[in-house]
Amino acid sequence: MDQHPPSPPSALDDARRTLLLEAEGLKALRAAMDGPLGAAFERAVAAIGGTGGRVMVTGMGKSGHVGRKIAATLASTGTPAYFVHPAEASHGDLGMIADDDVVLALSWSGEAPELADIIAYTRRWGITLVAITARSESALGAGADIPLVLPVMPEACPNGLAPTTSTTMQMAIGDALAVALLSRRGFSAQDFRRFHPGGKLGSQLRRVRDVMHAGDAVPTVPEDASLSRAIMEMTGKRFGTTAVVDREGRLVGVVTDGDLRRAFQAGFVDGPVREAMSRNPRTIGPDALSEEALHLMNERRITSLFVLEDGRPAGILHLHDLLRIGVA
Repeated sequence: MDQHPPSPPSALDDARRTLLLEAEGLKALRAAMDGPLGAAFERAVAAIGGTGGRVMVTGMGKSGHVGRKIAATLASTGTPAYFVHPAEASHGDLGMIADDDVVLALSWSGEAPELADIIAYTRRWGITLVAITARSESALGAGADIPLVLPVMPEACPNGLAPTTSTTMQMAIGDALAVALLSRRGFSAQDFRRFHPGGKLGSQLRRVRDVMHAGDAVPTVPEDASLSRAIMEMTGKRFGTTAVVDREGRLVGVVTDGDLRRAFQAGFVDGPVREAMSRNPRTIGPDALSEEALHLMNERRITSLFVLEDGRPAGILHLHDLLRIGVA
């Protein structure tokens, strides 16, 4: 009988196998944090967090690409960091590394020859060297002040050669460093906003006061006003709502399109606005993030929020404003 060669695995089979092996790598990395790797990690965080300089990240090949991402993540979360290409370092860029910097070098084998000059430079000038490697006895592992030795796991590549599981683990330990340093510094969402002014993330981190309508644009009527006056205010300001305030200007309620419909269905033609308004409306403060405002609108299924300072309407925020800046 003719023997047919086995059919190759499907693309979906390859994808499942890749994700399984990389997930196993992360599980092994997590388990290793309960041993010597965890102690070394604590020392690395203390060294980086305690330096007055920067983190100079370096690596060759795929480790270099991961290093660039780690440097970018560190910088965006409050830890000044730069990537130094190891080959360029040997031709003058070693001058970028100052005495009070920390060098973070990545090499899975720990034997990338391009790293030799950087390792020697840190040893000569007493610059702290943190290594991310899988071999403690390698040139990088043995030369580092703080070696972060990752567990060796099978690559997802069928030939066991292309960096896949290994780079996933390198990326994860870099993220862990960034988050630990972020926590150590008490880095807040407001701090994050300084480094992320663009795109959807920047929009989510904008404060309500930067987006709201203020001053004469805020629809407001006194609580002794008539309902017809409230309708005129709602129509003129075009928010579909108006704030109702007491004599001291404090918010006591709001009138919405829904309140008007309910009032008219009940036979209410005109009269004091206080008899038609909704009391205890949902409001927000001016220093809240726009993402929080969107969450409140979605939660309550409303399209406008009054912004209060000291109990008084300081502004109004509409869902369209959040759409305009790209939050929603």
